[in-house]
Amino acid sequence: MSRAIDLDARREGYAARIVRSAWITDPRIERAFATIPREAFLKPPPWVVFPPGGWLRRPTTDPADLYDDVLVVLDSHRGVNNGQPSLHAAWLAAVAPQPGETAVHIGAGSGYYTAILAMLVLPDGHVHAYEIDPGLAALAKAHLACFEHVIVRSESALRADLPEADVIYVNAGIAAPDPAWLTGLRPDGRLIFPWQPFGREGGVALLVTREAGGFRARATMQVGFVACEGSVPDRGARGRIGLDQVERTRSVWLTRERAPDETATAVYDTVWFSTREVGPQAGT
Repeated sequence: MSRAIDLDARREGYAARIVRSAWITDPRIERAFATIPREAFLKPPPWVVFPPGGWLRRPTTDPADLYDDVLVVLDSHRGVNNGQPSLHAAWLAAVAPQPGETAVHIGAGSGYYTAILAMLVLPDGHVHAYEIDPGLAALAKAHLACFEHVIVRSESALRADLPEADVIYVNAGIAAPDPAWLTGLRPDGRLIFPWQPFGREGGVALLVTREAGGFRARATMQVGFVACEGSVPDRGARGRIGLDQVERTRSVWLTRERAPDETATAVYDTVWFSTREVGPQAGT
């Protein structure tokens, strides 16, 4: 009993540290991280944990070691990890899932951050989780079986018929979002994904919001994620994209709805990014 109490206290302290380090003010996010046992949503121990940067990897069988701001290896050969908690907390705060909303989680892994999302949309919300790796998808299904409002799909979310969503949360790096991720957003819906136009050199978390005049975009923080399986590496049609172009991006457009113009910062086959602000004059 005392060990369980100690672990609960450790989890609560971890949650408090995470939200404090990410400057998060939503108490629901802290409560979700304090509630969900991370060890129940990973592969069986031993686990390999490491801080951001990939150094000092070490094996452990002690669940208490999971309650630091560390990553946990899920598949060392493919570079797939259960990611850094403070980063995910910051992303969740950015997309701000609300009770009753529908969320789509792309790249669910073994289900830990899906469970956090599931807590945030209670009551009456739903989560559709996509995981292309069959082994991880099977784990996620087993781990999330206790959440009646979560559906896990063992398939790619690229070129998929996604449900309409208020939140789309992508945990795999990609050069350009699938058009369905944009069109699947409800009005005022939020999409966050690792925009990695530099390939393995990293990229930024791009927050996209569907507004009346289009899709507003804002770069939030520098990140690096494993590439989204099934995506086609794509270079901007206007040449190599620099960090300054990423930082100046203010909107994203479907090429079938609007042709790229002089405001373009990056152009792909189906979508393009622009310095244009979304607003009443955006369609003129």
